[in-house]
Amino acid sequence: MHSIQSIQGKIIKGIAGFYYVYAENGTEKHGKVYECKAKGIFRKENMKPLVGDDVLMDVLDEEERLGNIIQILPRRSELIRPAVANIDQALVIFSIVKPEPNFNLLDRFLIMMERQGLRSIICFNKQDIAAREEIEELQRAYETSGYRVLFVSARENEGMEELHRLLAGKTTVVAGPSGVGKSSIINSLKPEANMEIGDISRKIERGKHTTRHSEIIALHGNTYMMDTPGFTSLHLFDMEKEDLKEYYREFVKYEEYCRFTGCVHISEPGCGVKEALADGRISSVRYNNYKLLYGELREQKKY
Repeated sequence: MHSIQSIQGKIIKGIAGFYYVYAENGTEKHGKVYECKAKGIFRKENMKPLVGDDVLMDVLDEEERLGNIIQILPRRSELIRPAVANIDQALVIFSIVKPEPNFNLLDRFLIMMERQGLRSIICFNKQDIAAREEIEELQRAYETSGYRVLFVSARENEGMEELHRLLAGKTTVVAGPSGVGKSSIINSLKPEANMEIGDISRKIERGKHTTRHSEIIALHGNTYMMDTPGFTSLHLFDMEKEDLKEYYREFVKYEEYCRFTGCVHISEPGCGVKEALADGRISSVRYNNYKLLYGELREQKKY
């Protein structure tokens, strides 16, 4: 009778009661993926394993890579949308051209991440096919926003080293609309042969509807990325319009010059934020989005 070995790993995918746990092995170059069930004990404690959870599992069959999750380790963080654990930061990817960036959507992503306590890095892809002016315009729009802004080309492998550095040792959730090159960026970050992708894909085939699920991709040395499906309608419905300004960090330092306390920087006279906007110290792209979103929040409260 073999003694059962317990090892630590991370849930990288969950489908229909099965959890796929990635475990790095100190002696091997690449980790392994085990198919696990979770013990009934979690149901009793009303704790559901989440993608991103660090867990302890018993290895039931090393050859078949089968295991049993016996403990969920303490969570550093928990996101509601999507429901995942232990995310450190967000990487919001848009393209500079083809398609042109939708700034309103970009701001929604940033606000949504910030509301869940995540710092975002903004990554603009396709710099190899963009004109200098287009890049500079984006730089102007977002450099004062307090976010780290990167320009890369996944196709030409430009700017990827810097991106690697910002992701190293962290679990990063990736967001952005389709067609911006998210998968090209993920593929160029992921060293060949990392993780037995074939194995896990075959095992997971049983749930043919895999694309709707959040999935974590192991890059290397405790660095993970998580692609998020279904980030399309980003409503800010559960938010008060007066709170929106908190998510535009560049407004903060000009608020002390507002004549009225609680100024929302829309139609009040003597507004420090609007003065900064007139002087070009705040981006009109960001301010116009702010006004649009504020109007949306005001409208929804009426109904």
